[in-house]
Amino acid sequence: MKRQYDIVLFGATGYVGRLVAEYLARNAPPGCRWALAGRDTAKLEALRERLAVIDPAHAALPLLLADSADPDSLRALAESARVVATTVGPYVWYGEGLVAACAEAGTDYADLTGEPEFVDAMYVRHDARARETGARLVHSCGFDSVPNDIGVYFTVQQLPEDVPLTVDGFLRTHAAFSGGTFASALTAMGRGAQTLRAARERRLHEPRLTGRRVRAPFGTPRFSRETGVWALPLPTLDPQVVARSAAALPRYGPDFRYRHYAAVRTLPMALGGVAGAGAALALAQVAPARSWAMSRVAPGQGPSEERRNRSWFTTRFVGEGGGRRVFTEVSGGDPGYDETAKMLAEAALSLAFDELPQTAGQVTTAVAMGDALLARLQAAKLTFRVAHIR
Repeated sequence: MKRQYDIVLFGATGYVGRLVAEYLARNAPPGCRWALAGRDTAKLEALRERLAVIDPAHAALPLLLADSADPDSLRALAESARVVATTVGPYVWYGEGLVAACAEAGTDYADLTGEPEFVDAMYVRHDARARETGARLVHSCGFDSVPNDIGVYFTVQQLPEDVPLTVDGFLRTHAAFSGGTFASALTAMGRGAQTLRAARERRLHEPRLTGRRVRAPFGTPRFSRETGVWALPLPTLDPQVVARSAAALPRYGPDFRYRHYAAVRTLPMALGGVAGAGAALALAQVAPARSWAMSRVAPGQGPSEERRNRSWFTTRFVGEGGGRRVFTEVSGGDPGYDETAKMLAEAALSLAFDELPQTAGQVTTAVAMGDALLARLQAAKLTFRVAHIR
């Protein structure tokens, strides 16, 4: 498409947005036409000055004014770009206008949402129009859910073809969170009824899979003999994303199952984790308590660079099928911010510049970018490795 910009970053002055902008400033290829977008001119100018320290050429980086509450500004933003990447959440409150604008303009879209309600509602409302215009709507391009979606994609490639496959993912992480992440998590936990309604409505619109079966059961707490850890089911968006990739890609076999766990070393830690999750879920159901909790960590605040440098994540996958068992691993540094910024930026660059499968509508990272994004993440020092094959 002949557009003014290859990539526009919306929400560039937020905590994660600044990290994405800094990553693009260091890693966007020569000739990449990109711009910063947000609603505060002064903050955008301050960020541009910061990026000019990385590369003086960024002193002339274009700045675009747009507001999630102003449909005209979002339409102009979408029409100016080949790809729009957004960090503005919680997406269920602030995200739909930009999705609608990109679907209408035929503009590729990437975000960081981990909110199932938002993803399902956007499918119902905007997938059909995006298919007509050729727009690729790619949600969850950060820690939710790239390591799991592309990690399972990588694992499946190590297993035989045309046989039933199972994959279990076991996540270990050591990290802190920002105000925006905390607000999004509490918002999602407090909207259980709305999330269920959105999922039911999506099932009414989504074509049924025929000739193949894909499952992503919640699972139960258990001790994993394969990995030597206590496995606690994680109620995140990741299994749904993996299942949608499996439904779209025949390489996942005729019968595919994925389960997603937190990996905990000891039983007391496992019990503490269950108790903590239960307390957070209970807190999120009470609006005043939820608002109070959100006020403790304001949006725009997050862990220091020193704290992020001490953070890490590892997800080990156990895949089985056709008489073979494979252990793979995806690992990296700070998951929620440094690596998330890297993932969103590389996804946007992939959508803008890579030779990709012909897709449109709401698609996952594995379906939209697959091998291209895997190669980009490996080149960007995220580890994807085969640990063992039996």
